[in-house]
Amino acid sequence: MWFLKICAMIIGILMIKYRERMGDLIGDAEWMKYVGGVYNLVIIVGIFFFFWALASLTGTERIFFFPFYMLFGGAFQ
Repeated sequence: MWFLKICAMIIGILMIKYRERMGDLIGDAEWMKYVGGVYNLVIIVGIFFFFWALASLTGTERIFFFPFYMLFGGAFQ
């Protein structure tokens, strides 16, 4: 299982590095303009992948995602 988490970290890094290629592959949509365009969306998703995998690898998901747990009322238990 740790192998998949490390692969997710690598995918997050690659998403940030090759954001232009991924953005061109995905294409631009109207709703993406609210987050700064397709390239910024790819960066945000890449950062989220990286930190989610890191938190999962170290067992600190509950601490890292505490604001989301509070926002959704403990729906992830």
